[in-house]
Amino acid sequence: MATKTKKRTEYRPSDDEPFMNKKQREYFRKKLQAWREDIVRESRETLVHLQNGEAHAPDLADRASTETERSLELRTRDRQRKLIAKIDEALERIDEGTYGYCEDTGEPINLKRLDARPIATLSIEAQERHERRERVYRDD
Repeated sequence: MATKTKKRTEYRPSDDEPFMNKKQREYFRKKLQAWREDIVRESRETLVHLQNGEAHAPDLADRASTETERSLELRTRDRQRKLIAKIDEALERIDEGTYGYCEDTGEPINLKRLDARPIATLSIEAQERHERRERVYRDD
């Protein structure tokens, strides 16, 4: 007779439970912290790569290629630095009890949106309004 193994399912926030209850807050805190740790690890690897890279390639084309790669890595690091700041802000909002609520309307942000983009500060509707306003001003 085969033994049944219990499959342990990972917790996922659900609309069937109170919004931003303790389990949901802890779920998003862990998700944000893991994301932050991944980014910091990648940044360290990039820094080591930049420090170990060849300073002066003898060939002009090789030097240009190296400089282009270096520039791209520095831009990536800058984006990562900004992302870490947004993750830290989201963690602060969890501590303050404001995480998951739209900064524009004060309404809860959809859990699926938060799961896909845990640093979101606007509901989908508010984000769309913001992007429409941005396009109008950019076209001027």
